[in-house]
Amino acid sequence: MNWKPLVGALRRTLRWIGPISLLFTGLVGAVPGHAQNSSPPPSTQRKTSNPYTGDLSIFETPGRDERLQINRIMDMLGVEPGKNVADIGAGSGWFSVRAARRVTPSGTVYAVDINPEAIRYIDQRSKKEQLQNIKTILSKPDDPQLPVESIDAVLMLKTYHEVAHPVVLLKNLRSSLRPGAKIGIIDRNGNGENHGVNKDVIVREAAQAGYELRDTQDFVKADGMDYFLIFTAKPE
Repeated sequence: MNWKPLVGALRRTLRWIGPISLLFTGLVGAVPGHAQNSSPPPSTQRKTSNPYTGDLSIFETPGRDERLQINRIMDMLGVEPGKNVADIGAGSGWFSVRAARRVTPSGTVYAVDINPEAIRYIDQRSKKEQLQNIKTILSKPDDPQLPVESIDAVLMLKTYHEVAHPVVLLKNLRSSLRPGAKIGIIDRNGNGENHGVNKDVIVREAAQAGYELRDTQDFVKADGMDYFLIFTAKPE
């Protein structure tokens, strides 16, 4: 029997089967759930700045009250005698001491920071300035650890861009707020890691944590970069 024609036909068939099998393998690999070397989805965690740990006296620059219009800010947040205020990311206590004088001894200011050195600094400062209504709290990065249902007003002054998990922090803050409490955030536009974060990012993250925007101002400093946002917690 002459096998040559049969062998030739078999070889021609194999040449067609090879490419078809590769094509079929590629199609199967493209089906969801069959990819062998797929990369994990990119992280949604945005960039943040490293918390400041340097000389705390840097925040005591002359004229800062006027540049930030801090009295106007306290007016808008309802910082007045008898109120309880939280200064989250208190640093040197620059805002804490001003708020403490505003609320008088009938109110309380909670100076919150994750830096033990800042807490020691504020403790010494409040004793020196005879402000007995300042209470310091060494907090966790994502939990201010404030007393339950105790706070009438909150200010985060140039701190938000350093918070690694802002939505978690804001959620943990809710239980400490009294009805109608106002949360003020002063920051500057930036990409998160350059000591600033765009205000639309804060608005979005605050909404995820259960807050709604009440007011937007840009009168803090005349650099066109700083802004002041006021939020309240949405009814549960």
